[in-house]
Amino acid sequence: MSLGEITRRLHLSRNTVRAILKQKGEMPLGPRQDKIRIEEDLLRRLYAECQGWMERMHEKLVEEQGLDVSYSTVRRRVHELGLGQGREQQRCGRVPDKPGEMQHDTSPYRVQLGTTTTLLIASMIYLRYSKRRFLRFYRHFNRFLMKCFLHEALSYWGYAAQVCIIDNTNLARLRGIGANAVMVPEMADFARERGFQFVCHEKGHANRKAGEERSFWTVETNFFPGRSFTSLEDLNQQALEWATVRMEHRPQGDSRIIPAEAFEKERPLLVAVPAHLSAPYVCVDRCIDQYGYVALGDNYYWVPGKGRGQVKVFVYSDHLKIYRNRESLMEYPLAGDGVRNQRITPPDLPAPPHQPNNRKRPTEGEEKRLRALAPAVNEYLDFALATRSGVARHHFVRELFALSQHMTGGLFIETLARALRYRIAELGTLRRIARLAAQQGQLALDFSAEVDDSFCARETYEEGRLSEAPDLSVYDEMFQDDEEEDPHG
Repeated sequence: MSLGEITRRLHLSRNTVRAILKQKGEMPLGPRQDKIRIEEDLLRRLYAECQGWMERMHEKLVEEQGLDVSYSTVRRRVHELGLGQGREQQRCGRVPDKPGEMQHDTSPYRVQLGTTTTLLIASMIYLRYSKRRFLRFYRHFNRFLMKCFLHEALSYWGYAAQVCIIDNTNLARLRGIGANAVMVPEMADFARERGFQFVCHEKGHANRKAGEERSFWTVETNFFPGRSFTSLEDLNQQALEWATVRMEHRPQGDSRIIPAEAFEKERPLLVAVPAHLSAPYVCVDRCIDQYGYVALGDNYYWVPGKGRGQVKVFVYSDHLKIYRNRESLMEYPLAGDGVRNQRITPPDLPAPPHQPNNRKRPTEGEEKRLRALAPAVNEYLDFALATRSGVARHHFVRELFALSQHMTGGLFIETLARALRYRIAELGTLRRIARLAAQQGQLALDFSAEVDDSFCARETYEEGRLSEAPDLSVYDEMFQDDEEEDPHG
């Protein structure tokens, strides 16, 4: 066709047609200039920090670096740098969304809390249609904590779905599998009070709760990368903010649904949770010791007053109440994670002077003082404590420290040096070694101290040397009076 014919048919200008014909049907390859430049070192650092999850990298670039960059740009730049090319894509099944359904499951994770890596259990509940989540981590997970978690999540939402899909866990299932599963009466009553019922999926059919499984994948790829946690409380606080604030108002999945908006549409299909329902608790019997303490878990809680005897302790998820004869004696928040062997008293009252009856007494102080005496003592402790642990270790350290207080430092060090030579770790044998060393006089006394003989010429010395002998006759008269009063003398 002629140039004019092409122009009329395509409704283009003559210059545009000439330029296209000059390219001979091929697009020119020119270098792409990004409006926003992202440093390569920054991308590589974020890729390592976020463990390769680009969605989390995009969040940190926008929130922490202040870059107005799109996710597609971050993904393209990462691929241009050759990062993440070996990541294997995993396939999963699809289950249609169903309004009015929630799913619950747990998953173990190794999480670094401060400087220690700890195995934790993540518990998550997920609304299938609106994609709302509630996440919390535990040191361990049992039936009581499952009820506490569900109560906390449903109370936060104010609503519950009519069906809760779970796997065939024995925390809620009594017997049977899948459609034939029979729930534990305790858990069935708990669900009935809140307007839902537990339903177990068939064995090996985890896709029945695919939304829950995908949510844990999101935890691994979006919550953990690029975050650090100082304690379990800090971890749960960040998990609550991530699940109920950040993920509530961001588009989810291919449909780009926003959970906070979708929840308003799903609300008519949900059941309102009664506000009067009390939080789950466990009732345990305890006894107040003679110093007013109640032992629970790894700590001791003080009860004011002078009463003793049996009490009932109601343990909730975050606090406890102490009752006697239906009378509330005291209420305390539960001790924090990792708090052990502590006396917990009311902050507005003076601390009681006495220790609990069975409180464990650590021996770190005694061991530190012993190791500071001499290198021989340090070597002996390494040998003797290698085969001891728990109560036996503390008992040995206390007894050894008491032994060091009943003899001179030189004799104690020589005793432990000889005991280490013959691999002796019995306290009775140590005492006999010390007695033998003292009797044989193996430890030479140090007579190298210089004495100034001029003290004999001092005036005070002369007065004391020439003073009269004291009159002790008063004591003789005292003994004579005792003999006269004794009728059997």
